[in-house]
Amino acid sequence: MPSPAHADSPTAQPPGPGAVDALISQARQLRSRVDAVLGESVSDAEDPRLRWQRALCDLAVHQLDDLGTHLGQLREGFALDTPVAALPHGSAGAREADRRFAGAELPDAAAVGALGRAGSAEWDLLTDGAQWSDELYRIFGRSPQDGPLTLDELPSWLFSEDQQLLTEMVTGCLVDGRPIDGEFRIVRADGTVRTVHMVGEPVFDADGGTISMWAVIRDVSDLRRSQRVLRETRDSLERHRQIAQTERRLAVELQEAVLPPWRGGLRFPQEGGATAMDLAARYLPASTSGLIGGDWYDAMQLPDGSSLLTVGDLTGHGVAATSGMAMLLGALRGMAVAGLAPGALMSSLNDLLDTAAQPALGSALCCRYEPAERVLHWAQAGHPAPLLFRNGTGRVLDAPEGMLLGASSGARYAQASEQLFPGDILLLYTDGLVPQRAPHHPTSGGSAERLLAIAPLLNGARSAQDCLRMVAEEFDLPDRPDDACVLIARIA
Repeated sequence: MPSPAHADSPTAQPPGPGAVDALISQARQLRSRVDAVLGESVSDAEDPRLRWQRALCDLAVHQLDDLGTHLGQLREGFALDTPVAALPHGSAGAREADRRFAGAELPDAAAVGALGRAGSAEWDLLTDGAQWSDELYRIFGRSPQDGPLTLDELPSWLFSEDQQLLTEMVTGCLVDGRPIDGEFRIVRADGTVRTVHMVGEPVFDADGGTISMWAVIRDVSDLRRSQRVLRETRDSLERHRQIAQTERRLAVELQEAVLPPWRGGLRFPQEGGATAMDLAARYLPASTSGLIGGDWYDAMQLPDGSSLLTVGDLTGHGVAATSGMAMLLGALRGMAVAGLAPGALMSSLNDLLDTAAQPALGSALCCRYEPAERVLHWAQAGHPAPLLFRNGTGRVLDAPEGMLLGASSGARYAQASEQLFPGDILLLYTDGLVPQRAPHHPTSGGSAERLLAIAPLLNGARSAQDCLRMVAEEFDLPDRPDDACVLIARIA
């Protein structure tokens, strides 16, 4: 019998949610048809043919119940967006069973083969004889020339811990007339272990005495193995989900502890009490909650009256990225307070990242604003240059040379200067702010070009907070693929 994947699709693709729902419906219909056949077969318990039919129906019920359980788990896996292990029985088997049971057709050995390997046995208590089907010999790995196992010999083929179970089932069947329904493991002559499911009943004489016992034995080794793999896979996925949730919580807590504590607008005064710079910033998370990255923004007034503005992005996500970001941002603040110029500061950050225990790459932008002369000194490390908006138009500042942080030992970074004027707006951002679009998109273009297009809107803004709101309304999309930071400074 071909595997379900080959039977259903030449590309062996697993079924989607709709296909699984259809299979569940078919399995339920088959279950009802088998129940109908089972109801008809119990009318004459003395007819050996009807007893055999009932045994096959019981076997089909077991298989269909197992199939329904697995299909339900597969559908649940689709609902949770969680990969689930492939199941051993699929739509091909369901269609084959559907064909054989349609119209209450009596099951036969071929139908049982479609559902799973099964054999039959009958033990005569009067003669101490036994009769086995050919398939049962194959399940036990025996040759018909070896003859069937008697009820006394059968337990010796079982795992020692399963022998008591079989003894109790057989005793209950022969003494108390109870049906047999249980599983045990057998060790074949070649040393291989198989798990079998046994269902059976006693046969009584006219006086009510037990004269024989029949049984249908099904090899469920592959089924139980797939169930075990499924359980282990689901347990593993659950452990990974819990670990991911813990890591995300730690990453969020670390990020909140490191990023600037101020929310909303921030004003830096200059000598004499007047405002030198009006600031606003925001962290924009990715739509996928697990992607907590290494993006940062910061603004602080330095001891000499100048101001530090910085944004950056360390590669990776999770605790490793946020901890690396925390290290870089802490070092950057300390060196800026110590008076390092932006170019020298970038070189020191590169050396720090190059010698870190966990190698990583990062882009960064560092600006130092001198309010007395309204001059911006800045350097960059593989990062988008600041955007300058003035009188309703915008442009990208010419970037000095600077490679990614951590890309090369001993790298040096150039520095540029820009004269600013009252009312100028600086926009610093990380590259996740403007999601990339397909080249044929009508508004496609580079991140800088698309940001510069909002220059007329920013011209009417009264504060940095107004500018930030306009940028967020335009670019804070619900399906953001990556996190981002944006920092806006309005020159007074």
